[in-house]
Order: sequence, then structure tokens, then C-alpha cells
Amino acid sequence: MHFVSTKFKHIIFDFDGTIADTSRIILATMQATMRERDLRVATPEAIKRVIGLPLKDCFIHIYPGMSEIEALECASTYCDIFDANKSSLTPTLFPNVAKTLTILNRHNITMSVASSRGNNSLEELLEMLDVRQHFAVVVGVDNVDKAKPDPEAILYILKSMHINACDALMVGDMPVDIAMGQNAKIKTCAVTYGNSPREDLEKSHPDYLIDDFCQLLELSHLH
Repeated sequence: MHFVSTKFKHIIFDFDGTIADTSRIILATMQATMRERDLRVATPEAIKRVIGLPLKDCFIHIYPGMSEIEALECASTYCDIFDANKSSLTPTLFPNVAKTLTILNRHNITMSVASSRGNNSLEELLEMLDVRQHFAVVVGVDNVDKAKPDPEAILYILKSMHINACDALMVGDMPVDIAMGQNAKIKTCAVTYGNSPREDLEKSHPDYLIDDFCQLLELSHLH
């Protein structure tokens, strides 16, 4: 894909599948939750398709007809199991993430996170992975009334950071991340190494498609 010489002033990142490789712990925890609640255990492929949605919505998508109350109970069970799994299935940063974030910061490009993960979990994982200091604003599911692909999270970040939409970039690994950016009228960048197949990302029509996190330096005109 051809890269234009655009220097973004602010980059908004999804977390799961974009910054951190959390797929092992998510898959293991989701399937353990299903077993614990006597539900049909979904395949890894079915689970990966809903990563990026608020937790209760993941269960509703996998089990059509599930009530919101039951989905919230599943989400609560998931959180308990996730906490127990953290020590044995610790998430890791994707290649070149730490180095790239450091370079972006050095060049005064401000950054934030917009995730469907619960705030406490999101903040804890960012600290655990030693990248929290790079982000001026961290928005989790508890900060918004409307989940992705609604642009509420991005609009909140732009307003709080006094950033114009034309100066911002949304980076994510799922079509819902790209749709959120498009709904906020900002440029979008899909990463191909996360939880979504490349062909699904291409169908979502991002402005940019990258295979390695460090390509953000080229998009930011820092190469």
C-alpha cells in the first residue's frame, strides 16, 4: 500500500490485538467460562470474531437469544477466571511496540487508547506491560455509554486533548475499530497481525493497512 507523507499529531490505539497479544488468555478464559456455565464451547475462530466488543456483547453474539442478565453473569465469571489466568497466560507486547511508542513520544506525537476492555483491567495490563506512560488518555468500556463502532470514545479523546479530527489516526486490528474511526471522521489504520483475517480488514476499507507496528513511523513521516 502506498504511504503518503502525513504527520499525525495524535494516534489512538485499540489494545487487544493491536498493542498486546492477549489472544491466548482470552481464548482460554472464554472457553473456561463456557464450560463453567454449561454452555456450548465455541471454537477459537468464533471467539476471535467477537474480540473488541464489550464483554457481555461477546456472549450475546456467540449465543443469540441469550438474555442481557445471563450475558452479564457470564462476563462476571469471565473476569474471575481471567484474573486467575493472568500469571500463567501473561499477555505480551507485539513486536516493535515498545520501541515504536518511545520514538513516537520522542517526536511529540501524543497517543491514547480506546478499548472495549474494562477500565481496571486495561490500566492494569498497560502498567504490567510497562507502556502506560506513553498514553495521555486511556478510555475503557466504563468511560462510554456507546461501544464501538460508535465514535463516542474517539470524540471524547479528541475533545479532551484539543485535537482536530484531521490530525488524528485510529489504529486497530478489528473491523469494528476501523468503523469507529470512520464514524469519528478520522483516518484509520488496520494491523494485520491481530485477531482479524486480512480479508475482513480489507473489506472495512481502512486508509492504511500495516503488517508491523513499526510501520506507524512511516505513516507519521518519521522513517
